[in-house]
Amino acid sequence: MESIKEIYTIGHGPSSSHTMGPRKAAEQFLNRNRTASHFEVVLFGSLAATGKGHLTDKAIEDVFTGHELSIRWKPGEFLPRHPNAMKFYAFEPDNKLMEEWTVYSTGGGSITDDFTETRTKEVYPHRKMAEILSWCNKNGIQLWEYVFECEATSVRKYLEEVWEVMEASIKNGLSREGALPGGLKLPRKAQSFFVKGQNFATPFKRRSQLFSYALAVSEENASGGKIVAAPTCGASGVLPAVLFYFKKVYKADNPSIIRALATAGLFGNIVKTNASISGAEVGCQGEVGTACAMASAAATQLMGGTIYQIEYSAEMGLEHHLGLTCDPVAGLVQIPCIERNAFAAERAVSHNTYALMSDGRHRISFDEVVETMYKTGIDLQSSYRETSTGGLAKLDALPNC
Repeated sequence: MESIKEIYTIGHGPSSSHTMGPRKAAEQFLNRNRTASHFEVVLFGSLAATGKGHLTDKAIEDVFTGHELSIRWKPGEFLPRHPNAMKFYAFEPDNKLMEEWTVYSTGGGSITDDFTETRTKEVYPHRKMAEILSWCNKNGIQLWEYVFECEATSVRKYLEEVWEVMEASIKNGLSREGALPGGLKLPRKAQSFFVKGQNFATPFKRRSQLFSYALAVSEENASGGKIVAAPTCGASGVLPAVLFYFKKVYKADNPSIIRALATAGLFGNIVKTNASISGAEVGCQGEVGTACAMASAAATQLMGGTIYQIEYSAEMGLEHHLGLTCDPVAGLVQIPCIERNAFAAERAVSHNTYALMSDGRHRISFDEVVETMYKTGIDLQSSYRETSTGGLAKLDALPNC
């Protein structure tokens, strides 16, 4: 498996696969063809179907500022390797083709092409959680210790930066009001949830706090703010909300949170390696489901759970999102995405409690759920995989004015 740095991508929303990935691809292509007179980009499948709402064109245009550029959209055409496909063309002044490049945005800001995968080298000797649990048990170490043993020393500093951005996105989101950009005119709710929650008794106050933290990050993402894809932009509110909740309610210190981020990243890495975190490929179960698994694992570790209780908690996080479709209304990362982040955060806290009540033994392993999630996602019709052609996306959710 590659570094968990690839699970935590720092950047601007609203989508890791539709905004971050295309931006990264555009930057690489431009750097290789600085002498070209003009460029053309063709977007296929899911990228074309929901690209306008996800600001895909704006991300690419920003990179090619000062250069002649045309963008073509082919939502009905899917290339074989992945639903998020792009083709870049660079031309000389006489229209002679300099380079053609087919590239895929595979989720979490990662991109691949038909020949090489533009990702970091593999740093983990194991690919399955069962193998990792066996190794940790044999060597008497925790999951976060396994991460730090496998990764370069720079990963700790990177995770500190990740946490700084996560905290900032919560605080920024809680301070802002008004409608989110896009045709839905969806009002921000994070601040009002937080303020109202101060008047509740402790159980309701804590729940409203958790909701407000998840809403804050998701609303920042929807408005193009700076966030951490964990593992994607559309699911970026779940893990930070749970970690910030444990910091505020249970006084978790920063070193503990950094270790929890390491463990959470390990579970996200396993999903990405053995299945997919791309909504266009497997639906929202791969995005919010994975984020819930990561947050569930982090929460259980912060509460002193064993490696087996942590694995159980993460397994529930993914299992209970199986079959979740990706059907964004108007192609925006707003409805139902924002609410899903809030409820996935709440589920993660519940999974933590449930797992700690057990001894960590259970019938279905995390690895088995990852495999099932991938098969389920492949079986979903394309209309339920981030194309805005089925499910909730077919509803008219525009405001009545």
